[in-house]
Amino acid sequence: MKEFELIDTYFQQGGYQRKDVLAGIGDDCAITHVPEGQSLAVTTDTLVSGVHFPEHTSAKHIAHKAMAVNLSDLAAMGAEPAWVSLSLSMPDSNEAWLAEFSSSLLELCAYYNVQLIGGDTVRGPLSITITAHGFVPVKTELTRNGAKPGDWLYVTGTLGDAGLGLDIVNKQVPAYGEHKQFLLKRLNAPTPRVLEGTALRRIANACIDISDGLLADLKHVLHRSGCGAIVQVDNLPFSVAMRETVPMEQAIHYALSSGDDYELLFTVSEEQRGNLDTVLSNYHVSATCIGQMTGVTEKLEVRRGSEPFSISPHGYQHFATPA
Repeated sequence: MKEFELIDTYFQQGGYQRKDVLAGIGDDCAITHVPEGQSLAVTTDTLVSGVHFPEHTSAKHIAHKAMAVNLSDLAAMGAEPAWVSLSLSMPDSNEAWLAEFSSSLLELCAYYNVQLIGGDTVRGPLSITITAHGFVPVKTELTRNGAKPGDWLYVTGTLGDAGLGLDIVNKQVPAYGEHKQFLLKRLNAPTPRVLEGTALRRIANACIDISDGLLADLKHVLHRSGCGAIVQVDNLPFSVAMRETVPMEQAIHYALSSGDDYELLFTVSEEQRGNLDTVLSNYHVSATCIGQMTGVTEKLEVRRGSEPFSISPHGYQHFATPA
């Protein structure tokens, strides 16, 4: 199948259609309209086979994760997703693979009211690049640089599940039954916290999504905000699957250092904690307070009770020199 036949068959037909897309797939560029009073948020992420997902990962899960990681970036800025473009590199035009990939991609688009508006397909090693666009009301965007000393530090959902799921895939940790399925789903089909991100506008001072590990991503907030932080490991939220699959010491290490959870890490002032509780209750979402920001620039302390807890904060880094 040739390139334009491939695009027409698998990506042009049946996707979600938005009124603010004036010209989409089929022209040299997409033409879109940004509503009045909204700022445009734009993010791009590339997923490479063998780096971001194991080589035997299904097309369904590759598509889901490629979309989810981009939508998670929008969520971390408080943006509501609108459009995506796709650049797909693959060794050959495997029609069964393409059918599964495009179906999963367009299903997630429909769920979040997102339209696929363009992109490119080429022959090469398997990699997927998505650029996602979203709207956020002017001057309400969430950033990494707004945290203040005294802010309370929160995370959505549970931590470490995707890292444990990857070790299960790599046969480094045994798991069975419902717990195994839950942890693999957390790895392969993460949930972008779009609702939570939009709900945090005007409440959170700073926000980031957890892609490289809790401590590694928190360091970005500390650097941009000029603050320090204390993280209490006794407050970390764990799934039942995590608690019943590995010992607590191992669970803590997954929660602090493993990536791919795509939960939101955010700070809230004391004055806004009541509003946060109301929003969480109204939207039926969960968040856990795991620590507090300090005035000691970029100093990150991890404690268990009143005692220091030792762990590397580095997380995953591309191009890092192997130890």
